[in-house]
Amino acid sequence: MPDHVNVFEVGPRDGLQNQKRLIPTEDKIKLVDMLSSCGFSHIETASFVSPKWVPQMADSAAVMAGISRKDGTAYTALTPNMRGYEAAIDANVDEVAIFASASEGFSQKNINCSIDESISRFTLILERAKFDKCNVRGYVSCVTHCPYDGPTDPDQVIRVALRLLEMGCYEISLGDTIGAATTETTHNLVSSILNYMPSSVLAGHFHDTNNNALENIGVCLEAGIRTFDSAVGGLGGCPYAEGAKGNVDTVSVVNMLHGMKYETGLNLESLRKASAFAQSLIEV
Repeated sequence: MPDHVNVFEVGPRDGLQNQKRLIPTEDKIKLVDMLSSCGFSHIETASFVSPKWVPQMADSAAVMAGISRKDGTAYTALTPNMRGYEAAIDANVDEVAIFASASEGFSQKNINCSIDESISRFTLILERAKFDKCNVRGYVSCVTHCPYDGPTDPDQVIRVALRLLEMGCYEISLGDTIGAATTETTHNLVSSILNYMPSSVLAGHFHDTNNNALENIGVCLEAGIRTFDSAVGGLGGCPYAEGAKGNVDTVSVVNMLHGMKYETGLNLESLRKASAFAQSLIEV
């Protein structure tokens, strides 16, 4: 049997959240429904954050209510605090995600608190999620470079990732937030972190600022990591990292994986149609 790689689609949330034009709710729903037909096991669909800070996600509950759910697909949402978690549960999400930075500078700019303070905020969410039997995914941002602090020490990434695992996250997504990772820094990070946790609990999340996200995914594949985040149409960016381009494009990732004889379970024809629609949403 071919080796399976899980492609975690983040376009509807991470890809759209920073678009300046407010995308109509019905278009967001259409995008998620098109992605559902592609065969994804996970689609990051919404973010339950304050509309003051992320106005694009103000209609997350309406999007969750409007999508046509497909069996075998988990529709996930980002929840930065307990209020967001409760709203996500009310919206019947299948899974939630929390996020912490490996960089103090980015943590302060992004959520106005230290790394330790941000992690302590998640304690109640993890406790509640355990009671609710809701899976929680952990994101760690700036895993190789920070726009404020410069290069990130792998030991700092390990410290944050271990804390999130100990709290109950089932998986840790390692985020190259500004797309500055190289094959060398990616190798150094992955080889270090695998001394503390298995590849089965790790995912790669690469932005394509310097057009080397696919090479970095290749380094992770060699190390045994088999889950990667990507955004249909290469949508995305980061409001706290000037110049950062979008997430690595899902079609490009799947093409590479299929060319390497990995199995993804994804339909490329359907994926290309979803990609064209996603790109049309930001070209208006």
